[in-house]
Amino acid sequence: MKTSKEVVGGLVASELPEAIESPRRTVNLVAGTIGHFVEWYDWYIYGLLAAVFSSQIFPSDSPFASLIAALLAYAVGFVVRPLSGIIISPLADRFGRRLILTLSISGMALGSLIIGLTPSFATIGYAAPVLFLAARIIQGISAGSEGQSAIAFMVEHAPANRRGLFGSFTNMASGLATLAATGAAAMVTSSFTPEDLAAWGWRIPFVMGGILGIVGLIMRARSEETPEFEAGALVDQKSAAGRLMDLLREHPKALLQAAALSAPAVAYYTWATFLPTYAKLTTGRDLSSTLAGSVIGLALLVIIVPTCGALSDRLGRRKIFPIIGAIGMIVLFYPMLLLLNQPGFGVYVLVSASGWVVLGIWQSVYPTIQAELFPASVRVSGIGFAHQIVIAVFGGTAPLIAAAFVGAGQPMLVAVYMIAIVALSLIVYFTLPETGSRAARATVAPADPEVLEGEHLLLGTPSATDEATRSR
Repeated sequence: MKTSKEVVGGLVASELPEAIESPRRTVNLVAGTIGHFVEWYDWYIYGLLAAVFSSQIFPSDSPFASLIAALLAYAVGFVVRPLSGIIISPLADRFGRRLILTLSISGMALGSLIIGLTPSFATIGYAAPVLFLAARIIQGISAGSEGQSAIAFMVEHAPANRRGLFGSFTNMASGLATLAATGAAAMVTSSFTPEDLAAWGWRIPFVMGGILGIVGLIMRARSEETPEFEAGALVDQKSAAGRLMDLLREHPKALLQAAALSAPAVAYYTWATFLPTYAKLTTGRDLSSTLAGSVIGLALLVIIVPTCGALSDRLGRRKIFPIIGAIGMIVLFYPMLLLLNQPGFGVYVLVSASGWVVLGIWQSVYPTIQAELFPASVRVSGIGFAHQIVIAVFGGTAPLIAAAFVGAGQPMLVAVYMIAIVALSLIVYFTLPETGSRAARATVAPADPEVLEGEHLLLGTPSATDEATRSR
């Protein structure tokens, strides 16, 4: 087998299989990106159309009460996510990223089809909200195992000097998914009469999500496992529970840092799923026009994320991107929401785009930094444990808390809430190590002895441990 030399800390550490340079990297890249796209399209479309279908599935004397009930069901998916992240993530470290990614996209597509095909409350009674709740639980389990597995999959398949770019593709995919979900919501809200939209038009984007899931499933079934996982798995044969215990015992600081990197998701979910509804509730803007305005802002996000991800491979990750992104959120959120009180479509586009620019800067690098904080044996477990708990606490409840602030007549508290969480995260960002490096290195983490040992086992060459033993 041909090999290519890699460098760790300036010294030749191992010889990696040329499979890392395989032409199938493109297939793996597309599989990770498409699958992640499908996952988050299905996730976001619920929040965007909740105001439309809430009265059909969760009827009440008050439209606002129906919306709150629909958002509570939305939040249940987030509540389930940390359980999935804690229980399933160690399985991805034990049995492989590809298997978990294939299962996760299957569950997400199934949940989307259940939501799209469930009859209204008027037709089947309480079975309708129960089915919605079941679908959100299935999607929560799937999403809880998706994000961290996809991050590890993408970064571990990346060339050593392109990990920032490849890691950014996961959030670029979620940005594209948000863009597609927002576009689909804008199309159905503008194409149907209010009666037809409420009766059946809102179902179309959910059914589309289920169909797209089949495409993602096929792509992931054709993808390869990551070489770094396969190498590390030869050495580390611990159980999933054992890996989780190792994670908690040996990497508490990395868990805190990974959690802080994920915490601004409170702003992401507010901007992605509630900003159009926020503008409708506070200023009376038409929902279809706010959705169209959000599409314009999201287009910027999709461009900014991979651009900054590529730059992080040249300039480093910590000093520029998470810190500048967080500062931008703190400075802009309050005046931007205040500006929404001014009329006009252009005002909404400016507000939406400004938020997506600073969110894009933050989003571009945090997946890669999270992957580089943990060794391969606990990488998915570490990202999943930190990310999914934070998402459950702050992400899933963001639209619900925002709606409660608006309902209480204090809409600007939405900005204050987001700023407070981002400010706490910013403090932690100053403790992050600089994980980016222009030099090639054999492992995603700056030093991962189990992966290096496993690579030597794969190649049949002596490891550093073997050489040290012989020298004695």
